[in-house]
Amino acid sequence: MSRAPRLAGYALMAAAALLALAMRRAGLEAVGPFPAVAVALFAGMVGVMLVFTDLMVRGLYAQIDAVKRGADAESDEKAPPL
Repeated sequence: MSRAPRLAGYALMAAAALLALAMRRAGLEAVGPFPAVAVALFAGMVGVMLVFTDLMVRGLYAQIDAVKRGADAESDEKAPPL
């Protein structure tokens, strides 16, 4: 499983922070036809969504692997000796 979505999420959050800094320092009003605030909020929102989704999916896979390891160990204990 690739970590690219999480890294892309971090990049989008950093871009939102840099855009917010540019709005504050340089008085940036718009990015193309959209207000700069809307672009910053949207980029940050998508970034957070990607990061948290990646972390939740990794946690689910870790829990599934732990259950499988426990079931395998349990079945090995119950197996009759050869």
